[in-house]
Amino acid sequence: MNLKLEASSRLDHLKWLIVFAFIAIGVIGNSYYAGESLLYRVLCLVALAAVAAGIALTTQKGVAFREMLKEARIELRKVVWPTRVETGQTTAIVVVVVLIVALILWALDSLFAWIIASLIG
Repeated sequence: MNLKLEASSRLDHLKWLIVFAFIAIGVIGNSYYAGESLLYRVLCLVALAAVAAGIALTTQKGVAFREMLKEARIELRKVVWPTRVETGQTTAIVVVVVLIVALILWALDSLFAWIIASLIG
């Protein structure tokens, strides 16, 4: 098993090298063909990115990333989202609290300004 893991690790290094080569080809090609239509350059960059992503997803880290995305999607389904009424009520509470704090700060600022003005003369 350790031998298989080591061979897979070597193959992963080669795959990452190929991924970076595709990225480099995209960057160099984009600047080399700067005179061509933007649409063609973007389509080529998207195709190169798709191929590079496909290769990257076959590595050990890519497989782990896919598993993490699957688990995140499962956890996202478990979330209980607030209703429209709950969202409206929470927003109203936040607005009221912000206004109260703003009034308190304004009052303190006015008080300190009055105290400073009376001390200075």
